[in-house]
Amino acid sequence: MGAARKCQHAGSLGGEPGSLEMILKLFFHEKLAQASYLLGCDATGEALVVDPNRVLEQYLEAARREGLRITHVTETHIHADYVSGSRELAHRTGARLLLSAEGGDDWSYRFAQGARATLLRDGDAFLVGNVHIEALHTPGHTPEHLAFLVTDTASADAPMGAFSGDCVFVGDVGRPDLLERAAGVQGASETAARQLCHSIQRFKGLPDYLQLWPAHGAGSACGKALGAVPQSTVGYEKRFNWAFAHQDESAFVRAVLAGQPEPPKYYAQMKRINRDGPPPMGGLRPPARLPDQRLEPLLAEGALIVDTRPAAAYAAAHVPGTINIPLNRAFPNWAGWLLPYDRDLYLTVDDDGAGSVDEAVQDLAFIGLDRVAGYFTSAAVHCAGARGAGSIREAWPAELAAPLVEGAVTVIDVRARGEWEAGHLPGVSNIPLGYLTDRLDEVPRDRPVVVHCQSGGRSAIAASLLEAHGFRDVINLRGGLSGWALAGLPVVREPE
Repeated sequence: MGAARKCQHAGSLGGEPGSLEMILKLFFHEKLAQASYLLGCDATGEALVVDPNRVLEQYLEAARREGLRITHVTETHIHADYVSGSRELAHRTGARLLLSAEGGDDWSYRFAQGARATLLRDGDAFLVGNVHIEALHTPGHTPEHLAFLVTDTASADAPMGAFSGDCVFVGDVGRPDLLERAAGVQGASETAARQLCHSIQRFKGLPDYLQLWPAHGAGSACGKALGAVPQSTVGYEKRFNWAFAHQDESAFVRAVLAGQPEPPKYYAQMKRINRDGPPPMGGLRPPARLPDQRLEPLLAEGALIVDTRPAAAYAAAHVPGTINIPLNRAFPNWAGWLLPYDRDLYLTVDDDGAGSVDEAVQDLAFIGLDRVAGYFTSAAVHCAGARGAGSIREAWPAELAAPLVEGAVTVIDVRARGEWEAGHLPGVSNIPLGYLTDRLDEVPRDRPVVVHCQSGGRSAIAASLLEAHGFRDVINLRGGLSGWALAGLPVVREPE
């Protein structure tokens, strides 16, 4: 394991007319809004992958198509929202693995020495063919965070862009509270926010034309309000990114820490895995399809069975004791919130399972839930024996207005706390979906329980969780708070 040296390209940085150019490809995982990149030198065929996830074939295939070989692999920081593929990709390709040496003893890569990684500090640089990469230490989102300045020396003598990681997004910046709220490092948020302020000032000093290639887009929980476009420039962010407008450090700290959403539970697991060393996956292997008749005996043995069919299909008919996490864009997020890492799980998928099971297994692998022991198709639901086929009741807002006032039902709002404070049903308590199984003792069992969210997606999952934990009269409010308000029923807003 060696330290990277500050290096300069031999000879002139200016390229001759007709010089071969740098290749840059974006890979974007929609469900986690995660971006990774393949950067190649067309002249030498060398390539770098930045922030790879565990689906390695996408990088290997892209490199083959472009006539490149992956010679370098790096990442901007220790990720919290997915399992990194850097270590395994470097091992598979024989590439040089480059990791941050910043961050101190607590947040350094513990597997770096065993993986023979090259450690990078602020100002260290390396070459990928004719492309010059310089590391910038940009702490704040995490202590060890690096950004990478990219110069295509075949045609330029100054950087054209930067991999900004989770420091600068389009329209936002990385949240500095994860180390405290997800990894349990008490008191880290304010220090990190002040570091982030200084990192933003460093970006302000870069040329306006410099392109920014962030590690996340809209939908990621690594920031508050990320933009949906895939890239930006320093100049654009100076004009329109709220964080760049702050001149006072204390004001920036207050602003960046205010209103950050609750980090998903699985983030703590991801930080540990990615710090200590992600296990090799060796490719995605679909689990075995199990006989329909095996589902109920597994439930009787205490097995965890996740029904990934759409919420409407599950509500109409399901096997009691299973839980419903629909295989949609939010699937890996809620799987990470709700599923344990220390036990096997089984899936129920739609149709014949051919495409759905592969998608589900890949989504789970993204966040390190690798213990999928088998799957069933929807046919298993209709083979229910002793348990019978269960269903989830649904009710319109007008049907519940009177029972709510009379106290004949318990209503639980499963949205995030900030959403509840912005407006909720009168007298209704808030238990966010991600914490519902931790707070079941707060839910009465002597009357019907009504669950709702904003429009019905999260409450469908909540209803299945309550039923699986023995609640016998569970009702999902159709249309959620949106439907309630459209019906002209009262909404309470908390004072600020």
